[in-house]
Amino acid sequence: NSLRRVLLSSLPGAAVTSIKIDGVLHEFDTIPGVREDVMQIILNIKGLAVKSYVEDEKTIELDVTGPAEVTAGDILTDSDIEIVNPDHYLFTIAEGHSLKATMTVAKNRGYVPAEGNKNDSAPVGTLAVDSIYTPVKKVNYQVEPARVGSNAGFDKLTIEIMTNGTIIPEDALGLSARVLIEHLNLFTDLTEIAKTTEVMKE
Repeated sequence: NSLRRVLLSSLPGAAVTSIKIDGVLHEFDTIPGVREDVMQIILNIKGLAVKSYVEDEKTIELDVTGPAEVTAGDILTDSDIEIVNPDHYLFTIAEGHSLKATMTVAKNRGYVPAEGNKNDSAPVGTLAVDSIYTPVKKVNYQVEPARVGSNAGFDKLTIEIMTNGTIIPEDALGLSARVLIEHLNLFTDLTEIAKTTEVMKE
């Protein structure tokens, strides 16, 4: 259960932290020629699966003209940012209309509400959004009796891990185990006996 919690809440990832749409001042606005309102667009933006190869905050852009069904693949990025789900739907824009937007992407862990992403120095009209950084969407596990040769006194652990595509399940599991071990090492280092006693044999 501890490993499951780490998988779901403690792995690093990247997410959009804010968006600025030209001509939009608040999240309750509507945009001429765009089917979705700003709130729905923000909700769709939060569904982006983003991979960042740098530690610094990055800016990505949208510049589209209708008619078009706009997806994540239309977002303009550089080599530092990868959109893993390019077919993810964002909004539909009608003929004769255009939309320009900039978004910030940052790396972090867990979940940060929009309030935590607010930046007082950001340009007017910048909308902070909730950021879900964890790349793991779902974890299930099952423990079953297992037999090794004639010995039936074993358990078999099966773990099902579903990610957003920015990390493969095997890497997510290995990284989670490392996080858990490093936290537990704080306790094993408390005494010399805990550090030197052999507890597992081949």
